Amino acid sequence: MTELPPQQPSGTPPQWTPPAPAGPAQSPAQSPAQPQAQPQAPANPFVAPPAQTAVMPVMPGAPTKKRTTGRAGLVAAVLAGALIAGGTAGVGGAAIYDALSGDGNGGANSPSTSQVVDAKAPEGSIEKVSAKVLPSVVKIEVTSQQGSGSGSGVVISSDGTILTNNHVVEMAANGGTVTVDFNDGTSASAEVLGTDPLTDTAVIKASGVSDLTPITFGKSSNLTVGQSVVAIGSPFGLDQTVTTGIVSALDRPVNVGVDQSGAATVYPAVQTDAAINPGNSGGALVDLNGNLVGINASIRSTSGGAGQDAGSIGLGFAIPIDEIRPIVEQLEKGEKATHAQFGISVSDAPEAQNGQTSVTGAQVQEVSEGGTAKKAGLEKGDIITKVDDHVITGSDSLVATVRSYRPGDKVEVTWSRNGDEKTAKVTLDSDAS
Repeated sequence: MTELPPQQPSGTPPQWTPPAPAGPAQSPAQSPAQPQAQPQAPANPFVAPPAQTAVMPVMPGAPTKKRTTGRAGLVAAVLAGALIAGGTAGVGGAAIYDALSGDGNGGANSPSTSQVVDAKAPEGSIEKVSAKVLPSVVKIEVTSQQGSGSGSGVVISSDGTILTNNHVVEMAANGGTVTVDFNDGTSASAEVLGTDPLTDTAVIKASGVSDLTPITFGKSSNLTVGQSVVAIGSPFGLDQTVTTGIVSALDRPVNVGVDQSGAATVYPAVQTDAAINPGNSGGALVDLNGNLVGINASIRSTSGGAGQDAGSIGLGFAIPIDEIRPIVEQLEKGEKATHAQFGISVSDAPEAQNGQTSVTGAQVQEVSEGGTAKKAGLEKGDIITKVDDHVITGSDSLVATVRSYRPGDKVEVTWSRNGDEKTAKVTLDSDAS
């Protein structure tokens, strides 16, 4: 999949506009002799015209007022369906009862009745996973002068420490409010303990709560392509929503934009086809043991841009939990997050020209004095092709790969210079200074 140029995340959450309701039903008093019009095939409200594809963070859901209206419409539709089904079941149930009780024509040869069994969900089933994880996933509502929206979060301590995305709570940075809605229906205010825009990570703390159910951490390094996973969050404000899918790819470089200082938010994502929509941000991606393996953060959408709704097309991205656990620990303590760095600026390697063979990788544009790359002997124009066993396909790939390590880690770097391959063992720097 070719990543498109980065887009600056919008500060305004997308609005959810549900499909328009059908028109009023015809009156029963209508004359039966009147000819009925042939039914027309309804337009599919979920089919959108072709539009440009873009990778974007799964921004907070719709504001409370509009979301409440949408939910009320949904509940009304469900109840209407239940009434219709109930009426039909009543007639059918009476007929079955007559046959099985021996009344009518049942006689001595009446069929045996169906057995009732107490079936329980097997271990590793979606039901078991949902029951385990739902108490650990919360809905986060943010209000500020810039607007309001909602996202998701994951409980990581019994006294209210919650992991989420930076873009879920960043609106509250300047005097906004954060409210957490728990699985049992209770709510609490929360404060932001720390944020890390480079990995789109944030930690908040709910006030006056206890005995919460912390999620169990798994290992994203153990994931394999094709493995089943479950996503839980609050898409479009619909809290406690469970979707399922598989791991579609690993170490997918995802760039969702740059901050005011020009630093890019890039991470080596877990790609999944589990349905992820606006409001799922900060929610849990878990394995079939109910262990947290990623934080849902972004989607690739067919949205044409600002003012148009984004939706799931089976291309969701989660931040691997292994990569951000050290950062989460720093943010919990109120410390500034640190990241590994290589001491260079890079761009995508140029494509082949004039019949020459091109090298795929990240081309060095600038080398910092005294940094890791300088010590390893890299020069401007070199093309980095591998870091350890990670194949580098471009600049985002290199940034995402380096950020999967910690400052002080030792790695082997492979690069190409004028067709010659070179390697070196290096110790990664820290951006702490």
